[in-house]
Amino acid sequence: MGWTLLILLVVLTVVHGNPTVMVRTGSGPTVGFDQHPNSVPLGEDIQTTTEGESEVVEEVMTTGVLNPSHYPARRAATVVQHYLNTRYGSPYRWIFLSTVHSGSAEEVAEMGRKYQLALTMQEMISNVSGQCSAELFFPGGEGQSAPQVQASCEGLHQSNTTAQEEAFYQQHRTSNNLASGNNIPDSYGHVEPSMKPFWHLGGVASSFIMLRESNESTLYNMAQVANFTQLETEKDQLRFNYHVLLHEMISQEIIHWKLLVTWSPEQGVQVLQTELQPKCHHCEAPPNTTN
Repeated sequence: MGWTLLILLVVLTVVHGNPTVMVRTGSGPTVGFDQHPNSVPLGEDIQTTTEGESEVVEEVMTTGVLNPSHYPARRAATVVQHYLNTRYGSPYRWIFLSTVHSGSAEEVAEMGRKYQLALTMQEMISNVSGQCSAELFFPGGEGQSAPQVQASCEGLHQSNTTAQEEAFYQQHRTSNNLASGNNIPDSYGHVEPSMKPFWHLGGVASSFIMLRESNESTLYNMAQVANFTQLETEKDQLRFNYHVLLHEMISQEIIHWKLLVTWSPEQGVQVLQTELQPKCHHCEAPPNTTN
């Protein structure tokens, strides 16, 4: 009996090929999970199909207890990541989502949807991680309104970057040579060591935009600093013009923003001005790195 079953499975594999897992993205085409390394289910139906056989459809929950690996939970957790960067980020502190442990969502009286999350965040420069709990509310209704976030973390802020930040600040506060750079990372995903603090600062500043622009149909990532230039120090704040490329991973759009960014160890990162640039329909996502 065992040999008969094995032979039957081999025959079926030869005839039908390997199964593929696909996602239905609204009314658009069906795409494979391997189209993007960070692809996750989109809150629609997952179709598991073998050529010539009927489809098996598994519903992805968007309310109640959520699957931590599916899009609704990871989207909400990524928004928490952006929130933490706007609160604690610096040229030497850049926070990323590590793991979603659990999540739940509920409708709030036609006002929007509220999420409860348990997750691990990681500070990528020091490699320190911390356990976090968060509550996130996506407002409903017409018009774009930023999500509301509350989060608390244990252990995430144990790394002491004061000395590095102070040295960086003093180096560039009175320098006669204003810093500048472009294409960070480069086309091979490489970042020069001297450019890493500016890369981190651009990523933290981008979180201000990604937090503001996020909704239940987006998943943002900062892909590249196209260029930055340092401006004259003003009121003891380092000042920079940044041009950043954001990758919206659901639509696969590359979105360009220009930012006026200030930073000091005492005042933290602030984004004073933002300007959305015209769409670039032929642009592709550059290689990403978190080093």
